[in-house]
Amino acid sequence: MSADIDEKNILAEFDLVIAGGGMAGSTLAWALSQANPSLTIAVIEQQAKVEPGQVNQASFDSRSIALAAASVDLLQQWHLWPTLVANACAIKHVKVSDRGHFGKVSLQQKDYAKDALGYVLEVEHLGNLLRAKLANCPQITWFAPTTISSLTPEQHWQLVQLDNGQQLRCKLLVIAEGGASASRKLAGINMTQQHYGQSAVITNLALESKHDFIAFERFTQHGPIALLPLTKQRYSLVYTTTDTHAKQLMQLSEPEFVEHMQQAFGYRAGVFSACGQRAMYPLSLGMADAIVQHRVALLGNSLHNLHPIAGQGFNLAMRDIAKLVQLLSQTDDPGSYKLLRAYEMARQEDIKQVATATDALVRLFSNQSRICALARNLGLLALLLCKPLKHPLAKHAMGYRS
Repeated sequence: MSADIDEKNILAEFDLVIAGGGMAGSTLAWALSQANPSLTIAVIEQQAKVEPGQVNQASFDSRSIALAAASVDLLQQWHLWPTLVANACAIKHVKVSDRGHFGKVSLQQKDYAKDALGYVLEVEHLGNLLRAKLANCPQITWFAPTTISSLTPEQHWQLVQLDNGQQLRCKLLVIAEGGASASRKLAGINMTQQHYGQSAVITNLALESKHDFIAFERFTQHGPIALLPLTKQRYSLVYTTTDTHAKQLMQLSEPEFVEHMQQAFGYRAGVFSACGQRAMYPLSLGMADAIVQHRVALLGNSLHNLHPIAGQGFNLAMRDIAKLVQLLSQTDDPGSYKLLRAYEMARQEDIKQVATATDALVRLFSNQSRICALARNLGLLALLLCKPLKHPLAKHAMGYRS
């Protein structure tokens, strides 16, 4: 042990410390509690600890996530889905089109022997359930509100200094704090950011008629518009556009915004009657320079930040979690080189493929040249006409990689 670490000041030893108690970190903690109840786990969260039934913390805001079929399978495996399904809306049909051009493609669940291609869930429902579940896990200790102020690697441990003066010692530190992770920097891992000069405007839209479980992705001159079906006759809107245009949209009154969205999207999804509170997020592609470090593993947005054009961000994080849970169930040393190397090898190709494909979509559908417009529309037309080409697309959209 390092000379500058006082053994008496070590508050507690844990098999695993999770930096970040938001969606990814809490899901990992719960999944591990199901797969390996003998693990001792600490969760470090910068927001004040919120008990079940209290107001949601910032990590679980009113946004919605598109859950691929494979992610739903994992939530089933971790005994979360039976409770979540009542607040989730199935995606049974996906329609993709390029406004002002002939290209379009359509995917339907009935063609793939699935009840749904995926589901849309408001994040707060997952947050509320995870809080309730984790509150009754004796193997999990919460440290909140606090953050990590320093890390000291040792041969068999990571020594974790908290900003409140407490010290922890763990065999593995998992960083799941999000894209702006401070702990990732303390671990010596940088994130390469590529800004798109775009922002996403996110809100919920009320409909005058039923949406029939249809999701839309429409590419416009400003950027892609995604409409994802929600419960209670609503759509979750993700409107990607330039930073300047996004700011203008945020300043519109509610009736003006609803009218603008109707004009931008047309009537193929129905008539929009109202919208909820709007939020704006700048978009970039962020990739950590390493997946693992000595007794440190990254997952979720701390490892990869994607453009929302294909709705793959949280689904990619779910596969990070699933692989780490699987590997941790097969070892006596959670932070061993063998385990970390296996996690790195298992995740790097999937992450690379999804990030590359997402970035290519952004560039292809943000380019206004006639040649690019022709190429992408011919591609969409080919998918529409050729089912063997559509099958791999649908398989990847549902989150299946083998």
